[in-house]
Amino acid sequence: MGKVIAKNVVKRQPGHLYYVDAQGNVCEAKMARGGRKKKVAKKKPAKKTTAKKTTKKKR
Repeated sequence: MGKVIAKNVVKRQPGHLYYVDAQGNVCEAKMARGGRKKKVAKKKPAKKTTAKKTTKKKR
């Protein structure tokens, strides 16, 4: 785990990833998710099951 060397140097934006590259520069990359909130899935009402009628075959 790295350690914090400076705070509040970069103004962060939602949906972006910040990292230090090999040369020591702070880089910004857009995240694949985009920093959006997840949507809440709507619950579907349970389906009613109907009893199957069984008929006997006449011989």
